[in-house]
Amino acid sequence: MNNTLLGGLALGVAIAGAGAASAEDFNVTIVAGHPPVFRWVKQFDEAFVPTVTAEMEKLGHSFTATGQYGGAIAGVGEELETVEAGLAEIGACSSLFDPAKMALQNVTYYTPFVSDDGRSVAEVMHELHLTDERMTQAYTDNGVVYVGGPSAIDDYLLMTNFPVNSLADLEGRKIAAPGPAINWLSGTGAVGVQGNLTTYYNEIQTGVYDGVIVFASAAFPGKLHEVAPYVTRFGLGAQFAGSICANKDWWDGLDADVQAALRAGADASMEWYLGDLEAFTQMAFAKMGEAGATITDASSEMREEWAAGMDNSAKEWAAANANGPEILAAYMEAMRAKGAEPLRNWDQE
Repeated sequence: MNNTLLGGLALGVAIAGAGAASAEDFNVTIVAGHPPVFRWVKQFDEAFVPTVTAEMEKLGHSFTATGQYGGAIAGVGEELETVEAGLAEIGACSSLFDPAKMALQNVTYYTPFVSDDGRSVAEVMHELHLTDERMTQAYTDNGVVYVGGPSAIDDYLLMTNFPVNSLADLEGRKIAAPGPAINWLSGTGAVGVQGNLTTYYNEIQTGVYDGVIVFASAAFPGKLHEVAPYVTRFGLGAQFAGSICANKDWWDGLDADVQAALRAGADASMEWYLGDLEAFTQMAFAKMGEAGATITDASSEMREEWAAGMDNSAKEWAAANANGPEILAAYMEAMRAKGAEPLRNWDQE
């Protein structure tokens, strides 16, 4: 065998050996405080993992994910810390439940009456995360990375055990709302009460309060229409509630093509999530109506009266947070550019 042939064979073996050595088996843990019945958890098994697995196979890698959901290793609002500590490589970072550490991500909850379109809100927040370092600083400060997959919540509405024909009907009524959404009740005459989805049904049924600010995709499976059959759509707004995040040290150690595979999974999750949300929301309204709920759209006069009477908590929130005024303006400008017509331009007052 001549030297040229021997050299060619040696080179071929070296290349094959290098290719085999570059193949990796990625075994990751994904954490979420909620159980997989919730859309922002279900997206991992439905879209994220299958997409990442397929993308990894193209690179010659394997990908195995173990889902630790429903409080198995982290409760709701503890996912960020769990991923930061390295107990999981990937997680559902729920900014709604971690407002102290992810303050700027909650800008949508301080700007009601901007848009009832969850897709628009998700797309704008995703773009801000990709292009504005001020939005991702909270992730960096807490040892995680924004991967994508923004979780949107469909338009918030009012559900009550009494008919609402005017804002005067809310006078003195106890209405529950989650987190900063309680600020939305300012100026309505209603008495705001902090509440959450796990207790709404029983507390309306027992008279603790007379109604709730909630969204259809949670109201229907929670059977809230049974105890609060008057559903009034005011267009309080769709919201951003969280995203897919990854441990920063782990992420920084990945090759660029592997990072791209994970981002592709997050993009697939976003599309699956929004499509499922939109279809389910339509179904929820239909089913609640069939079950006897009275569903009405508030008049433009009622909506404008509610919006005009609210305190501008967005300004207070912005002033209390570093880069708050700039993010408030960036979000509002982006939503207007996308076609939203806010009832109040919170950033311009």
